[in-house]
Amino acid sequence: MMNDDLNKALETLRAGGVILYPTDTVWGLGCDATNEKAVERIYAIKKRPDRKSMLILMENPALLERYVEEVPDIAWDLIEITSTPLTIVYEKGKNLAPNLLPEDGSVGVRFTKEPFTRELIGRFQKPVVSTSANISGQPAPLRFGDIAEEIVNSADYVVRYRQQDDAPATPSSIIKLGSGGKVEIIRP
Repeated sequence: MMNDDLNKALETLRAGGVILYPTDTVWGLGCDATNEKAVERIYAIKKRPDRKSMLILMENPALLERYVEEVPDIAWDLIEITSTPLTIVYEKGKNLAPNLLPEDGSVGVRFTKEPFTRELIGRFQKPVVSTSANISGQPAPLRFGDIAEEIVNSADYVVRYRQQDDAPATPSSIIKLGSGGKVEIIRP
């Protein structure tokens, strides 16, 4: 079943569609992070203002410099030692859909260790947008059953893998890295 799910999710991403999928944290809405129209659809589904930042998921740290202008040295250490989901916000993203980046140009990146998502992103060979599967301002769903029907119906493909997983999820920690080694904890 997971392989069928992977193939259908991959096909949807390649076609510029939106998927509803499990991540290493909460269930997310995702799309090709380099496709401006797909990113626009996620903003519309979430009823969220354009340019309000959404993070991207990647599976291979070696590709980070392809999508981030400058990677501070401390980032490599954090990526290597973290044992829980960690989103790092970098000052300037690049090679991503312009509407994905907020006005300051920053980008949040998390390297997923969740098996389905890792395999999907590895096959897709591009970062995937990850934003909680909820209407903007509503609480993030902690399990699949908490996702509003409106959100489920808006996705082009809903991944079946892990829908029955009832363990409540927790969002990632978020750290912002600035120039000169400045570190700001946004969400512990």
